[in-house]
Amino acid sequence: MEGIGADSASAVAPLAKWRNDFSRTFQYYLDRSTPHPVQRWLGTGVAAAIYVLRVYYVHGFYVVSYGLGIYILNLLIGFLSPKVDPELENSDGATLPTRGSDEFKPFVRRLPEFKFWYSITKAFCVAFVMTFFSLFDVPVFWPILLCYWMVMVLFFLTMKRQIMHMIKYRYIPFDFGKQKYTGKKSAGGSRGGLMRD
Repeated sequence: MEGIGADSASAVAPLAKWRNDFSRTFQYYLDRSTPHPVQRWLGTGVAAAIYVLRVYYVHGFYVVSYGLGIYILNLLIGFLSPKVDPELENSDGATLPTRGSDEFKPFVRRLPEFKFWYSITKAFCVAFVMTFFSLFDVPVFWPILLCYWMVMVLFFLTMKRQIMHMIKYRYIPFDFGKQKYTGKKSAGGSRGGLMRD
């Protein structure tokens, strides 16, 4: 009896070690990619192009593509939304300024850029793998397309509401064009302060 248990434990140990090593290596490279957003997004663009080419040449998997599109739109809404909505929650923490005299508080997204990128990249990879299984190639007929069209209309209405919210509370969910504090410069004798990109 002990021999059977020892054999299964010895067979599982290398598999668990390989899984642990792979997980650590993957996390290492994921952490190294964090300060390189342009390269990360270029890689995601390449993955998206490969997926689009695959769907184009196979002439199928449109339902997978629709699902992928809806998922990406849902992520986009989370990316453009503030973490704390001033209409719903009146907190003492970081809130968006509503008047010019209010103290500046940085925009904190509900879905950070890195998680947004990682989720989109995973979604394209999963959708690409799904194109190799005929189970997911569901024939599309007009009622399904009508349902997806209604989802797109709901997305545009939600985005309109989100843009109106951004105008009302005067925030921009992007970093370009914003002032950044550069700190004190040690060389050159210039003073640190706010500097435009």
